[in-house]
Amino acid sequence: MGLSAAIEVAEIITILLKQQPEVNLIFAAAPSQNEFLAELSAMNDIDWQRINAFHMDEYLGLPVGAPQEFGFFLKNQIFGKLPFRTINYLNRNCLNVDEECKRYAELLRQHPVDIVCMGIGENGHIAFNDPHVAKFNDPKWVKIVDLDKTSRMQQVNDDCFTSIDKVPLYAITLTIPALMKGKYLFCIVPSRTKAPDYYRS
Repeated sequence: MGLSAAIEVAEIITILLKQQPEVNLIFAAAPSQNEFLAELSAMNDIDWQRINAFHMDEYLGLPVGAPQEFGFFLKNQIFGKLPFRTINYLNRNCLNVDEECKRYAELLRQHPVDIVCMGIGENGHIAFNDPHVAKFNDPKWVKIVDLDKTSRMQQVNDDCFTSIDKVPLYAITLTIPALMKGKYLFCIVPSRTKAPDYYRS
């Protein structure tokens, strides 16, 4: 699945680079994306220097330098492996989180999204749009959300945290309208923990 998704994303990147000077990509940070990110980052026939990279959500309340940071995850998995034109992180250590949400939303408006590479959470979330905070017509592109128990427990199931009490209660996330602005959406959803909701019929 990871290889197939990487091939498809690479094909779209190649097409877009023939049509425009830069390509803007948003990446999800989760273990479900490991194989996809590994395969994509190994594709050296793409002009990565014409690609702007973004990530879609980030915890609030973690200690500085915590290995669970999504930005840290993406740096290890892909951002630190390729010569992107720019890498744009959500800054969870900012003094004013509301202002950071506005800054990042403006950045996305200045760089219209071409490709979104996402997963789906165990409770159906994309990014950190858990069911109780997800709005299909959200007026905001980036916002602060509280995480529900299922979403937080997923982080334990993914071996990112040792127990649910260690998982942050809040996060910054791109909203559904922001993600849906992408011209191309790729949704990579391995893991048996998601089978009851998404694959059973």
